[in-house]
Amino acid sequence: MVGCEAMTGRVLSVVLALALVPAAGEALTVQDAILRAKPAVALVTARVDAEVTMNCGEGLVTIKPAPFVETGTAWFVDGRGLLITNAHVVDPAHRMPPWVAHELKKKAIDQACVEPALQEQGIIRGQRPELEDRVRRQITDRAMSGLKFTSRPSLTVLLSNGTLLPAEVLKFSPPALLDASGRPLPDAGRDLALLRVREGVYPALAPFPRDARIGDPVHILGFPGVVLGHELLNQSVTVEASVTNGAVSGFKQDTIGQDFVQTDAPAAHGNSGGPAIGDDASVVGVITAVTLSPSGGAIVQGFNFLIPARDVTKFLAGTGAEVGQSQFSRTWAAGLEAFSAGRYRAALSRFEEANQLLPNLVDVKRALAEADARVKNPPPRPFPWAWATLGVTLVSVGIYGGMGARRWWRNRYRVVPAQVIGLMENGLNPILLDVRTKTDYETSPLRLPGAVRADPVAIEEGRQLPDLEPAQLIVAYCTSPEEKTSAEVAQALRKRGFSNVRILKGGLGGWTNARLPVEGKSALPSIGLELYKNLTLGDIERRRVKAGEVIFHEGDDPRGEAYVIHSGSVEIRRRFDGTERVINTVGEGEPLGDMGLFRGGPRSASAVARTDVELLIIKWERLDWLIRNRPQLTMELLRRLSNLVVSTDADRAERASRAAG
Repeated sequence: MVGCEAMTGRVLSVVLALALVPAAGEALTVQDAILRAKPAVALVTARVDAEVTMNCGEGLVTIKPAPFVETGTAWFVDGRGLLITNAHVVDPAHRMPPWVAHELKKKAIDQACVEPALQEQGIIRGQRPELEDRVRRQITDRAMSGLKFTSRPSLTVLLSNGTLLPAEVLKFSPPALLDASGRPLPDAGRDLALLRVREGVYPALAPFPRDARIGDPVHILGFPGVVLGHELLNQSVTVEASVTNGAVSGFKQDTIGQDFVQTDAPAAHGNSGGPAIGDDASVVGVITAVTLSPSGGAIVQGFNFLIPARDVTKFLAGTGAEVGQSQFSRTWAAGLEAFSAGRYRAALSRFEEANQLLPNLVDVKRALAEADARVKNPPPRPFPWAWATLGVTLVSVGIYGGMGARRWWRNRYRVVPAQVIGLMENGLNPILLDVRTKTDYETSPLRLPGAVRADPVAIEEGRQLPDLEPAQLIVAYCTSPEEKTSAEVAQALRKRGFSNVRILKGGLGGWTNARLPVEGKSALPSIGLELYKNLTLGDIERRRVKAGEVIFHEGDDPRGEAYVIHSGSVEIRRRFDGTERVINTVGEGEPLGDMGLFRGGPRSASAVARTDVELLIIKWERLDWLIRNRPQLTMELLRRLSNLVVSTDADRAERASRAAG
């Protein structure tokens, strides 16, 4: 009997969910589809407050650091108060990983201990980095000893009417994360979480009734962080979801073989957990991952990934969720349908009913005002739709034709890296002309193989011209935004008779992103070449050290930092029987200090600048991402560590032999 009741409940849920999806003959406009879905989307916040008691050297002090806050997007799947989001959005408050507690402790130590110590010495933060680092290390070691940490995690859901609801996690499937060796963690799952807020009447969305296909339209709803934190926008951005549009562009699998739907609809941090709907207002998938640039970690739009709707349905199995069932959503959809059909009085009545069920939602208030205005001031009839359609068509043709012509005109001399390779394979032998600005050229140690250096300013002023035949095929490249420098040089060369000049689209970054070979301007080691290929020098922190200064001491805490030696050389020293010995010297392009991060322990040796040195600082989070996502760099690091082990073993054997003799 119990089994029959359960089966009846599941069948009823499916029937109600399908009832919310328009029939094939009732096609929705994109606007109607988005309006049907938007009220069901909410801002979810995982917050961890903490109280930290420690000894900074003058007795115990208790501090409450700024809370750790993670925001994302959730959507109602059951009108009684059940929501879906990503597991990684709620994980900081649900399981509170160790790194969250560590960040809060660091904030507390800085606030309670480091800043007062700097003030006592009359130093403001950033004024003397070396002294500040030394003070922080000394105080951190003391404060961490006996530190007492108390956390208060919380989850909340914010509706578009401003209502803030406490939430709890009913079901949790962890994200598919990788360990340092690139293998999935044992608990890797589907990156989904089912939340519950207090029972009431809420909107609800239903999963897509079929598998997505290439080209299906996709509309992502959510609360991207770039909008939440925009300085020109007021607080309404925290309650009203943003929408981006695109299409299904592919099908992929994650590291443990789970399906992903790829889309070119833009997304950003904060969209995580949000629904991607189709033109029928049903959920195609849940946004779970974006693509980061290999050169700097910035988001590369056009390559974002969704958890398929069928996997959401599987995840909800056994939870008792009545998928897509919502009295509010049925009333709201009826109002939108009436409004689209021009039945404004009926639409107004439905909108008022929806507003009574769940008052003051942003989209409902806006629809109420618009319907009321149409009732009081009905539009004139009949409207000349034929002429309007013709006019819109002509204007669209003119606009898009102009846009297309402008795009063609701008790109007529541009070639992508694959086309350059094709030119080489066809025997055209293009000359690669490096026209980066002086600053960009001197900063980066990389160049395209066989490239000829030319000063862009000298070319534009006519003081320097390539010693080439006017008909020679030339491909100019730079690192300026939108290939600005290459375009200016190409125009100057064409004016001076060089008729076959092309511009490398994407410049040096586009070439490295295409995984094509590069070479160093100087004798870089292979590991240095791989490191520079995956770093954006303009966005990375630098540190200069004078000859003889200590970069770090043996036994120091790594503080989550490793380095690349950009210039100069460094001696690696260790103490043996109370005597400090130089055991190695490393130079330009070599990593430094990465061993302590891999081991999770203190520095195993001291590093002293042999000459004036410039270091590029790589944070552990960035290094961890590179190891997980850049296999060639990982292989170079493994090769270096293997050589170090062999060298160390040989050194020990030699010392043992001398001692025995």
